[in-house]
Amino acid sequence: VLDLHVDCKVTSRFAHTVITSKIVNRANESREATFEVELPKTAFITNFSMSIDGKVYPGIIKEKASAQKEYDAAVSHGQSAGLVKITGRKLEQFHVSVSVAAASKVTFELTYEELLKRQLGKFELLIKVRPKQLVKHFQIDVHIFEPQGIRFLETDSTFMTNELTEALTKVQNETKAHILFKPTIDQQKINPELDETLLNGDFVVRYDVKRGATAGDIQIVNGYFVHYFAPHEMPVFPKNVIFVIDRSGSMAGRKIEQTRDALLKILQDLRPEDHFSFITFNRKVVEWKSSLLQATAKNVASAAGFVQTLSASGGTDINRALLAAVSVLDKAESLPERSVSMIILLTDGQPTSGETNVEVIQENIQKAVNGKYALFCLGFGFDVSYRFLEKMALSNGGIARRIYENADAALQLQGFYQEVATPILMQIEMQYPENAVEGLTKNNFKLFFEGSEIIVSGKISNELDLLPVEIKAQSVRHFGKEANVKEKEQVFKNQTYIFGNFIERLWAYLTIQQLLEKSISAQEEEQKTLEAQALELSLQYSFVTPLTSMVVTKPAGQEQTELANKPTEAGKWGIEQGKLGDGINHFVQFEITYVNPPAQIHVSTDEIVLRHNNESTRLPWAESATSTVQG
Repeated sequence: VLDLHVDCKVTSRFAHTVITSKIVNRANESREATFEVELPKTAFITNFSMSIDGKVYPGIIKEKASAQKEYDAAVSHGQSAGLVKITGRKLEQFHVSVSVAAASKVTFELTYEELLKRQLGKFELLIKVRPKQLVKHFQIDVHIFEPQGIRFLETDSTFMTNELTEALTKVQNETKAHILFKPTIDQQKINPELDETLLNGDFVVRYDVKRGATAGDIQIVNGYFVHYFAPHEMPVFPKNVIFVIDRSGSMAGRKIEQTRDALLKILQDLRPEDHFSFITFNRKVVEWKSSLLQATAKNVASAAGFVQTLSASGGTDINRALLAAVSVLDKAESLPERSVSMIILLTDGQPTSGETNVEVIQENIQKAVNGKYALFCLGFGFDVSYRFLEKMALSNGGIARRIYENADAALQLQGFYQEVATPILMQIEMQYPENAVEGLTKNNFKLFFEGSEIIVSGKISNELDLLPVEIKAQSVRHFGKEANVKEKEQVFKNQTYIFGNFIERLWAYLTIQQLLEKSISAQEEEQKTLEAQALELSLQYSFVTPLTSMVVTKPAGQEQTELANKPTEAGKWGIEQGKLGDGINHFVQFEITYVNPPAQIHVSTDEIVLRHNNESTRLPWAESATSTVQG
């Protein structure tokens, strides 16, 4: 690898990243050149090309089904693994190989875009660094432009050493920042004697912007606007929260221990004015108390005692547990008048007791909640039906999140709770003049939590000089403002490194994401309409989304065509009708049982589980192992 450049421009939260890799084959025979990049799951690939001896082979984005048809026709031996796969909590991997003739060069170029999301008071730009060898010209070049002003900026890395720190420069003024990381070959080495690279891990830029106590910030470019709203230093609404905890057999061992640890810490984070309770379930549903209790020191201590006794066994009756939680909230008396009620469900499996039809459960819960409360669903591990949890949460004003079965699972649970621990606005409506805007993204929000951000984007009419906005919400403060269109457009006019139509692309990105999210909980006919709209925008703006594929063509004589698809969190691990798959491909799980000695081997597409004498060993496909059973 001669060159590896990561160029990233962040303009008002919207990040445009180009990764370029130049590889030369110094051998006297053909060799395979591989381009492997990890990018954030929240990003959409927008472009890819290979340039071999001056000839460019571009990736072409098409509707998924027609791309698949074209691919199947071109490839005689059926489907390959595809170019993109999920590789971690926040990342997916793009991987392509091509044969390069002796003494020839190849240049790979991948472009992706994402809207940075504010969480717990900061934005995070994640760049995965893993060249796997020393690179003559390596650099990460990040430009940030935030018209609101940069409040703080920090960089972090999992591989940084004192020598590598010397290769990092940061320049920052009121609204701009430039970060350059350009290590020499010697600085990249693990030690002077070894030709092995230190560069393996995450390079992270974190920052936040300055904010006044106004109705947020509006930015306008080429007839498109984006409105950022994140009030701060406001009173926090008291919460009424019910934790619904799965204690079925599959939660036994480390999962239930980590759940106990997380809940004990979360109890300490409750505010004195909050009210709370616990419901635990396997095939039976147990209410810790018949009503919500205020988070006094005495009640919190009593709850901690209860949490420490949690153990796991039996089936999974999600339906009855959630209906019991709704009932406790419905019957609650003497709660603070202006307070936020929420249910937080933690489960690691699928319903196996009571009502097991997921569609009936979704219907029951939506009917019972009836818009009164927010439901947050946390799916623990990979056996869970994430699609089911996601649909249930989105239908009831909440979100779903996967909790990964790692050593830090308790911290993941706590981190999620911190995100929803401080509601400061309810029933938010961002209002713009009807005749002045069109193509508006979502502008009604159930809750706003301290440390996050509301983003609304749309098109404005040509004649408009002033864009007034009014924000209605249940809060202690009124928000309203006007944006001068010409002044706002001037802000971006002379920024040389800004890509001009970024707000239009931001609008398209946000619209596609919201259409896809809405389609998850929509009925079949509406779902088709929403997906058709998202597909049209994906093709118009060249985004690889779950509805499109990029067709990558290689030089003659090589495996001609490959597909880059967008994996989804639900898609990767979805279980439908007993089969594991990604919504397109389905695989059957199977189990081998040995009678003497008693042992089982359970094989699925994600792992192999070995069970013997009530003990189990889980092996992801990434690992190989030998298991010997005596006798």
